[in-house]
Amino acid sequence: MSSAAELEQLAETELQKEDEEDEEQRCIPDVTSLPPTCSLDSSHPYYDVARHGIIQVSGDDNFGRKLITFSSCLLPPSHQLNHRRLLEYLRFTLDQYVEMDYILVYFHHGLRSSNKPSLSWLREAYGEFDRKYKKNLKTLFVVHPTNFIRIVWNIFKPLISHKFGKKLRYVNYLSELREHLNLDQLMVPADVLRHDGKLRAAQTGGAPPTVRTPPPRPPLPTQQFGVSLQYIREKNRDAIIPPVMSQTVSYLKDKGLRTEGLFRRSARVQVIKDVQKLYNLGKPVNLEDYDDVHVAAVILKTFLRELPEPLLTFRLYSCIQEIISVESSLRVGRCKQIVESLPEHPFIVTKYLLCFLHQVSQQSLTNKMSPSNLSCVFGVNLVWPRHGSISLSALTPINIFTEILIEHFDTVFGSRCPPAQVTP
Repeated sequence: MSSAAELEQLAETELQKEDEEDEEQRCIPDVTSLPPTCSLDSSHPYYDVARHGIIQVSGDDNFGRKLITFSSCLLPPSHQLNHRRLLEYLRFTLDQYVEMDYILVYFHHGLRSSNKPSLSWLREAYGEFDRKYKKNLKTLFVVHPTNFIRIVWNIFKPLISHKFGKKLRYVNYLSELREHLNLDQLMVPADVLRHDGKLRAAQTGGAPPTVRTPPPRPPLPTQQFGVSLQYIREKNRDAIIPPVMSQTVSYLKDKGLRTEGLFRRSARVQVIKDVQKLYNLGKPVNLEDYDDVHVAAVILKTFLRELPEPLLTFRLYSCIQEIISVESSLRVGRCKQIVESLPEHPFIVTKYLLCFLHQVSQQSLTNKMSPSNLSCVFGVNLVWPRHGSISLSALTPINIFTEILIEHFDTVFGSRCPPAQVTP
């Protein structure tokens, strides 16, 4: 049995070997590697760390769990980064999301002797992240693991609970990760994409095969998920509010308003798949049968996230991003202008949903879902860019905008009252 000191030396040796094998691709981040940080203000409390884009929050996965990524290849050389500050920034980021279920994706490629934090730093990090951070972590994906990772895992095994250990999942290729998560939603660094291509080429003995995407199937007439609001309206007797939304909102209003952490919890993956299938086949769904408000909550978020165009439309994305530059006292008025510019149908559906979320926030003393907390959950499900994924810096204006819509619902939505509008 190797001692901890011997294992540490072995880990260091393995990392040096990996350095030598990959010397031609020194993964020191350059301008092209970094994710967009256009809305990251230099007054950000952790600007010195955040500007590198090492940690990103990428919205929710298909089952309502927040996605957070850590990319080693974006770590600058150790002398250029205060690792204590990195740990503080990681905690600062997680603190915004750990009360809800979340997924961590660790891109290991690019960790070098020159930029790696020390093993004592890793011990300190694990020790500082207590049960609050671990209990709602559903899976830790380690992408492109190496011998170094496996040795480090053995070093830490005595410290790691069996329950936490079961959450670890090694992923050798991005295609494997795609089986669990929507890769298009993640901020995957270009260096990681290139490395994955080389690994696949080495595996097959040639150039990586082109991934063929099968042609999309035409939607069923009864389809609810993954089709436009207009399609649902046309196939459901001109119903203004999509049935899946009206049913989940009605159920949650009756059963869930006082549930602590509403919209922060995930539900069993298979149950969510089964409910989606029933809706898409046009079969009756009785949410009472599941006896779990979190099923209805996840279904509602999933419906919004799978719309081909977000509820607030692609057109409004840039306007919403600019809200951060508007003086605080003028933001409610500006949000009102932005929302009132929506076409009638999306406006009615948005008003219906935000009216309900406003009602949820009014029970925040019991359910702990303030407008701020709700905005962290719903912001990324209401708007996203036409191309690419949402960077961590882009989340701030989205969350600010959503919080204003919820907290100041009457002011923002009160003036425009279309004849066809529906209230929850």
